[in-house]
Amino acid sequence: MDFLNFMLNLLVPPGSMLTLAFSWPALCFLNVCEWLYNSIYGEDIDNKVVIITGASSGIGEQIAYEYALRRANLTLVARREHRLRGIAENAKRLGARHVMIMAADVVKEEDCRRFVNETINVFGRVDHLVNTVSLGHTFCFEEVTDTSVFPVLLDINFWGNVYPTFVALPYLHQSNGRIIINASVESWLPMPRMSLYAAAKAALVNFYETLRFELKDEVGITIATHGWIGSEMTRGKFMLEEGAEMQWKEEREVHVMGGPVEEFARLIVSGACRGDAYVKFPSWYDVFLLYRVFAPRVLNWAFRFLISPQGTRRASSYVGTGKHIEAVGMVRPMAMLEGTSPTHTGQLISQHKLD
Repeated sequence: MDFLNFMLNLLVPPGSMLTLAFSWPALCFLNVCEWLYNSIYGEDIDNKVVIITGASSGIGEQIAYEYALRRANLTLVARREHRLRGIAENAKRLGARHVMIMAADVVKEEDCRRFVNETINVFGRVDHLVNTVSLGHTFCFEEVTDTSVFPVLLDINFWGNVYPTFVALPYLHQSNGRIIINASVESWLPMPRMSLYAAAKAALVNFYETLRFELKDEVGITIATHGWIGSEMTRGKFMLEEGAEMQWKEEREVHVMGGPVEEFARLIVSGACRGDAYVKFPSWYDVFLLYRVFAPRVLNWAFRFLISPQGTRRASSYVGTGKHIEAVGMVRPMAMLEGTSPTHTGQLISQHKLD
């Protein structure tokens, strides 16, 4: 066995690279043909039913508007119903046939069953399930003093996608529907100050890659991956919201309009209607995969050079670190698309969760 592995290690990598090099032009041609065909004969979403979680702001809000332009029926899900009302009105003006809003926490299975069952009762079907809920952070792992934040981050970024999928899957089978996931480049390109976020996103992507094989072609899966494209957003003021189960006002409260977020939402919906397995924005981040596989040290050196030692150790989001925000209006140096890093108040009171 040792000899066999030795020979495979010696022959398989160069043999695979040669095969890929010779077949690359043909693969590119086939991909272009498939893209053109799916663009022309893609899914018409008019009058179909779409559930969007995390729809109260950010990428979820923009995706709702893109589906509205295609005249879909929408179920918008978030924790704060009052924020959904305005978005529902905007979606109707843009062309959505019917819009239903539901206040729910996606990390609670009973809440997921409630909004999926209500969608079936009202519309009779589910065609697309769009999971956009996400929570980022920018603190170093060793700086954490309140470990209660750990399950919060993993619950939102992983189980907040899995539970709606589990509940909606039987109805998606009936409609040969599609699941759309909001992932991130950190799922395979980890960065400092994002350890738990990167781990949760990696688990999320691997879960849906495995689920894709289990479902075969009965239910499609589109994994949307974004890089660091969000514009800088100022932090929100500390606020105790009535009915909320935590004491922070997250950055996703800032409505993001135009620019990369809107473009990414448009690409996601277009890709889902074409039946794309992946949507990447921007796509040039894929070049890092080559370095990750063939020259990981070069990639590590580059990151260490670009990110100063002081920058890697300074917490940009103080959730769980036991530190207070000294001033409102601090600018996050690297804002993620979801815009979900909370400002910490010295006490993280969090049972759940973000939209």
